[in-house]
Amino acid sequence: MSKKRIMSGMRPTGQLHLGHWLGVLVNWEKLQDEYDCFFMVADWHALTTGFEKTEHLRANTREVLLDWLAVGIDPKRSTLYIQSSLQEIAELTLLLSMMTPVSWLTRNPTVKEQAAELHAAEDAMTSGWLNYPTLMSADILAFKGELVPVGKDQLPHLEISRDMARRFNHLYGEVFPEPKGLLTEESALPGLDGRKMSKSYHNDIKLADTPEATQQKVMTMVTDPGRQRRQDPGYPEVCTVYSYYNAIAPELVPQVAEECRSASIGCVQCKRRLADSLNATLAPIRERREAFAQTPGLLESIVQEGKEKASAVARETMAEVREAMKLNVVTPAFAENPR
Repeated sequence: MSKKRIMSGMRPTGQLHLGHWLGVLVNWEKLQDEYDCFFMVADWHALTTGFEKTEHLRANTREVLLDWLAVGIDPKRSTLYIQSSLQEIAELTLLLSMMTPVSWLTRNPTVKEQAAELHAAEDAMTSGWLNYPTLMSADILAFKGELVPVGKDQLPHLEISRDMARRFNHLYGEVFPEPKGLLTEESALPGLDGRKMSKSYHNDIKLADTPEATQQKVMTMVTDPGRQRRQDPGYPEVCTVYSYYNAIAPELVPQVAEECRSASIGCVQCKRRLADSLNATLAPIRERREAFAQTPGLLESIVQEGKEKASAVARETMAEVREAMKLNVVTPAFAENPR
């Protein structure tokens, strides 16, 4: 029995942080043996909000790939590829855009969220940005992706891809499976300041950070605002440091909670212990990352092999799409009925 196919991706915005790892990559790593996984570096998606500045795009793509490899995303068990290397995705995006109502795009959560985050004016919204959901759908449908790993709050983002698959199948015949969300465990790890962890907020801990940088960042974490003095008891539930223990060192959580509530440990000491746990956890990842980075030609060979495998699948899909839409010109059917 063939494995079900999974498709997912990440935009190359630079080195990945703990939120990416615990929120996404840990789940990807677990899925590799059970599913036929296609993982994409979504460099075209990066252009939807960053088309003016592309000087770091290639370097960022490299950083993402190194982080993937370091945490166990294995090119022998998954297909790793760069979005812009597959012209079939661009073609399918164009064809899907012909049949997609603009109202579908403007109500999509991705477009709404980005507009709110960037406070975009009407004239600042490019057609590529508005068409983001169509490109996302082409990413999935080009591989006939059956499952897309998502958190519960991301399910609405997937609905437009299902809508497009249904509409295409209704108009031209059954070609695409309707992709379904594969609910995965979510990590709500906050940033150093308690907000959502984000590179743009400068509140993240990167997988590639040095032990020294990691310790410095941990020491800046916000703690229980009500604990003003060392001898004051604390409330770990409102402390950012405590949430990291839950994610990184759950075996220490009961001890940390008791010590915080009884004021038998201070926040500085608690942070130092967390930094030690973090560095111990990240040490093998950093070691593997450095080894991959120092291997000449490794990334190039991985993405070339991934491109060839992904392109072969996408070409088959696009042949079906063109046939369904009667776009193939030089075919026996055309010769028999040129009209």
